[in-house]
Amino acid sequence: MSNRKIQIDQLADAVNEQMEEYSKLSAEVVKTAVTKAGNAVKRDIGANAPKKTGRYAKSWRTKKTEESSTEVEVTVYSPTRYMLAHLLEHGHAKRGGGRVRAIPHIAPAEEAAEEEFLKDIERGLTCG
Repeated sequence: MSNRKIQIDQLADAVNEQMEEYSKLSAEVVKTAVTKAGNAVKRDIGANAPKKTGRYAKSWRTKKTEESSTEVEVTVYSPTRYMLAHLLEHGHAKRGGGRVRAIPHIAPAEEAAEEEFLKDIERGLTCG
């Protein structure tokens, strides 16, 4: 923000100008934080996923599903092993009876990325 002198009748225009500048800055900060969080989720899921053959852990991808000048939406998904995700995350019943234990790896990655996402936004929008 600049220190400039303005006339009282120019105050509204000056405030609007500063608000537009802040709006653009905050949109960029949020878009960057969303992209970073999506990549962190993908990385954490791959690192903590069960590794019988390793194909499931390596299958995770990120993509920008929507983007505009003020927002971005990032999707983290497994295009080839999607049918295993909820079975591994929550466990499932066996055919002959009993259950297979859950291996939580998606929810912890999401929670960690959410915390870091909020910190990134706070850091980006804090003056100083």
